[in-house]
Amino acid sequence: MTRLKVLIRGGGDLGSGVGLRLFRAGALLLVAELSKPLVVRRYVSFAEAVISGATFVEEVPAQKANSREEVHVLLSKGIVAVVVDPVAESIQWWKPDVLVDARLHKSSPEIGIQAASMVIGLGPGFTAGVDCHAVVETKRGPTLGRVYW
Repeated sequence: MTRLKVLIRGGGDLGSGVGLRLFRAGALLLVAELSKPLVVRRYVSFAEAVISGATFVEEVPAQKANSREEVHVLLSKGIVAVVVDPVAESIQWWKPDVLVDARLHKSSPEIGIQAASMVIGLGPGFTAGVDCHAVVETKRGPTLGRVYW
């Protein structure tokens, strides 16, 4: 059986929460981060792997990968791979089935709906059917977690 390949842009707490759930469901998880991650809750985020080299989020291991080869080795060992990839060049060589943009940029993303079979945007700045296939509400309140198609 082929495992779902997921690329998450932004390894902060929201991206890590989504990634954690997908990893536990059996997906292969690659996280793309900045060289200096802009995370507030870094000790509960996969982005910490960029800073420390490796981390655990709820007992799920993540490690910084410095090459495509390292990504494949880590994933084969059941480890979340984290790469420094601010413009998501890894889309070209990894060809994810799902792209989740969890950066919370609050503006239209530079990579659109054609980037993967399923593109999901978290938070403001996305338009379902234009920038992505689905948008997930991240604002606290009664609509938190609502999916807009």
